[in-house]
Amino acid sequence: MLGLRRILAVSGHLSSRHAPVATSSSAASSHSAVFVRALQILAQQGPVRLQKLSASDSGIVELRLERPEAKNAIGKEMLHGLRNAIEEVEADAAANVVLVSSSVPKVFCAGADLKERRLMGPNEVRDFVNSLRSTFSSIEALSIPTIAVVEGAAFGGGLELALSCDLRVCGKDAKFSLPETGLAIIPGAGGTQRLPRIIGRSRAKELIFTGRRFDAVEAVTMVNYCVPTGEAYQKALEIAREINQKGPLAIKTAKKAINQGTEVDMTSALAVEEECYEQVLHTQDRLEGLAAFAEKRKPVYTGK
Repeated sequence: MLGLRRILAVSGHLSSRHAPVATSSSAASSHSAVFVRALQILAQQGPVRLQKLSASDSGIVELRLERPEAKNAIGKEMLHGLRNAIEEVEADAAANVVLVSSSVPKVFCAGADLKERRLMGPNEVRDFVNSLRSTFSSIEALSIPTIAVVEGAAFGGGLELALSCDLRVCGKDAKFSLPETGLAIIPGAGGTQRLPRIIGRSRAKELIFTGRRFDAVEAVTMVNYCVPTGEAYQKALEIAREINQKGPLAIKTAKKAINQGTEVDMTSALAVEEECYEQVLHTQDRLEGLAAFAEKRKPVYTGK
């Protein structure tokens, strides 16, 4: 509680959400300020930190990777933290959008913890990779939008984590790679399936076969926005705020319609859309949206 009191005490001295977007020279301090503005830091004290943003940003949740000594490499403890965080987000009815970011400078996630893996037997490796794959699938399956904030390195499992998110925002110094073939294995946490669906099969095959690193400019087909180094978080927060102002049931239903519809033929996909539209047709939020439009005011959505 003492830490929370300190956070809330400091938050009164911070600028409002309408303050000017930070320039590249001040982006790092702006990012830190947003951390301080957290309404509540949840229970995680290990390599994964889950926190809710406050005041007008209520509804935005941040999942931060915090393992600087290993460049956010994913070991058993971090994997456990990710699973717990995902479960908490899914159970939080007030959550509208998730930012997946890193507190480690110049690193998003270096991939799997190979030092830890060297001590595992084949069966243990199989169980770990299967759990990592299912964890990333759980992120993909979250009912609310997820945005990966990538500054610096996103290699192996780190890139697969970013690919499991709905949107990706990166800084110009971001570096990406799926280097597994150089270790005589293949990407095993969704990389061979999600990357081709996002950038196309031929392009994905080249990157996976060679395992080479590529920069943010080359990743243009994989990311939604590429911004100056240090400004990815601010851009992702800007997008999250836009999403957060929309009808929460509509956002969840739109994500469901897109995810389910893109897995079937067009006739079936349109039937999915029809079913999803029916789900929002009889909501209080839809009536509130119409009333706010007629009255020329900002709608107040309740998720009902």
